Amino acid sequence: MSPTSTETVKSNLGEAGNHLAQAARDATSAVKNAAGVAGEELKLGKASVKADLAGSASAGLAAVEEGTAAAKEQADLLMEKGRDLIDSAADLIRERPIAAFGTAFAAGWIIAKLARSK
Repeated sequence: MSPTSTETVKSNLGEAGNHLAQAARDATSAVKNAAGVAGEELKLGKASVKADLAGSASAGLAAVEEGTAAAKEQADLLMEKGRDLIDSAADLIRERPIAAFGTAFAAGWIIAKLARSK
């Protein structure tokens, strides 16, 4: 005996229901998997950002340390040049004491005149 139209409709609707239920299970599984993958990607991204920030901080500290060393080096050079200038002036004063006294006197007189005129 062949199935009736009603039985065929019921059978087709049952099969459609089974396919819909399977589709819902597949969609749920896909969403769970996507959430898991996204969570892992987020963790990896967070770790990468932390590593990059740590590298940036290390490089910044190294630059500060090198800057401090460079500033000390420049200060030492300036101090050395200052000592050389003082030694040179002392040598000049020893070689020509009268000329040095005259120059210092003239400079003092000019500064005094300028200070009084204001």
